[in-house]
Amino acid sequence: MPSTKTLYTYWNTIRGSRSAPDRRDIDPTRIREALANTFILELDESDKFSFRLAGSHLCTSYCRELKGRSFSALWHDRDGDAMDTLIRAVTEDHAVALVTFQGTTALHTKVSFETILMPLRHNGSTHTRILGAMSALEEPYWLGVQPIVEQRITGLRLIWPDEISAEETARDVLANVVNDTEFAPAATPSGMPTTVYGRTARRYAHLAVIDGGRN
Repeated sequence: MPSTKTLYTYWNTIRGSRSAPDRRDIDPTRIREALANTFILELDESDKFSFRLAGSHLCTSYCRELKGRSFSALWHDRDGDAMDTLIRAVTEDHAVALVTFQGTTALHTKVSFETILMPLRHNGSTHTRILGAMSALEEPYWLGVQPIVEQRITGLRLIWPDEISAEETARDVLANVVNDTEFAPAATPSGMPTTVYGRTARRYAHLAVIDGGRN
């Protein structure tokens, strides 16, 4: 999506040789075309992430102001552990997480979204801030009228801009995807080959992992 590409390219440029740019490095005028879909998350008192800032298009999709609201609470209970693991990969391992998910309204209408999560340094630490963007992959006529009330992860890609192995963290994410899979709890699942948005991927129950760790 254009917003995803714009924000990632900007983030990668301003970080230089660092694992993440500083919050003060961000110049909104440089990402003007992506601002409506851009957000910043902050670690709250409950040790979860909430929206510190959220663009207008993003708020419209949920039919409410998102500033101060919980990002973690948006996700279906079955995806909570997987999302927590992804967030740790971003804040601790300095990975970039690209996630696709399906949003559902109270009337059971559905729309697919793409979101990107990138580490952001604040007061010398990458543990309390995340820079991201979220965009609908299509815009049905009802989007902005019927709020998204539930969302499920449908695919993910972990990107390491620097020389770090993706395998271990990807395995941790998969182990934390709680769903109706038939895999034994102690087993490491072996994904079925599939294609997601034209890319080779592996299917684990409802979750698709797109091949390729670093860009």
